[in-house]
Amino acid sequence: MRDPHVVVAGAGAMGSLFGGLLAENGLRVTLLVRREADAAGLRERGLRILGEGGERTVPIGAAHSVADVPAADIVFVQCKAHATRAVSRAVAPLMRPGSIAVSFQNGLGNEEILAECLGPGAVLGGLTSLGATLEAPGVVRSYAVLPTLVGEMAGGVSPRAEALAALMSAHGIPTQASDAIVTEKWRKLMLNVAMSATSGLTGLTIGGVAGLPALAVVARRAMDEAAAVAQACGVDLPPETRYRVFDGIVASGAARNKTSMRRDIEAGRPSEVEAIYGSVITRGRAHGVATPTLEAFAALMLGLERARDEA
Repeated sequence: MRDPHVVVAGAGAMGSLFGGLLAENGLRVTLLVRREADAAGLRERGLRILGEGGERTVPIGAAHSVADVPAADIVFVQCKAHATRAVSRAVAPLMRPGSIAVSFQNGLGNEEILAECLGPGAVLGGLTSLGATLEAPGVVRSYAVLPTLVGEMAGGVSPRAEALAALMSAHGIPTQASDAIVTEKWRKLMLNVAMSATSGLTGLTIGGVAGLPALAVVARRAMDEAAAVAQACGVDLPPETRYRVFDGIVASGAARNKTSMRRDIEAGRPSEVEAIYGSVITRGRAHGVATPTLEAFAALMLGLERARDEA
């Protein structure tokens, strides 16, 4: 963890914010972006960060092709879940002995895909409650400083997870090493299933969803169904635990933010409906757990995407 090279694979809102904060505080960072024009703009003008912490411009490395990127010590995988396999294959040549890849993605199953491509010993799980939007190429808005966690998928706290958490904390992203990252990812998923479709379908912010009683009731029902599936998978999320995430994000600056699912709809991009809802529904069916609210959310989101694409 001494002078590591950090590659952020997926320079959307969260990837840009992560990379920008780390670079601002002295780490060598390369953002992998989808278009060469955007990479050139970042190299020439830097990354502009708005909102939390004040407006500033941060010099940062950027590339469109992995062929232009030096070997990585740390890879943060922050692409959309449906791109995980392609991205993991793309970054594989950047990995060297001791390199780690950390998934900061929505939904379940991303780490398993990364492990297939990079080897299970190279993969850690991560999650963050930071909120951000990409307002334009090279311009990201930060909404709140909220906790970030990293940890071993097999459980327990390892020296490398502790070292990574310390590195990130020292460079602008307060982070803790978790001894139960799988449980934490399920807990984060509670917020995803509650807010993604409700914001995605209505266009409301997170705070707007929570502030409308009729929607808040349905959002909590989705959390209850997902918690029942988690229980069947061996992860206990009692009501006070799952609702704490909901209440905490609503009370934070991130309440002003729309979910990434809504931003995907507005931008004409495929959403993460399968990763967020489909992953839970599939596990529910395997364990005989009914998920009618989650199935309704998924079906409505798929219908909205179909109507948008055919318009």
